[in-house]
Amino acid sequence: MSQFATVTGLVTYMPGDGTPLKIPKGRIEVELAPDSAILSWEQEEGVVGSAAIPRTQFDEYVEAGKIELN
Repeated sequence: MSQFATVTGLVTYMPGDGTPLKIPKGRIEVELAPDSAILSWEQEEGVVGSAAIPRTQFDEYVEAGKIELN
């Protein structure tokens, strides 16, 4: 089951072995699993971004106030 949240601080993800990329501040959709979180957002008009991050990293972002659950 998905829920909505708001990115309020610096939140990044790593595509493969690449450089960390920022997730833009604003509303995101979150799908939680025991070991991961899938984050989706509108990158620009009509373009959706998506990233999977470890659940522990997601929980750290929430605890630090960088992601606020709605």
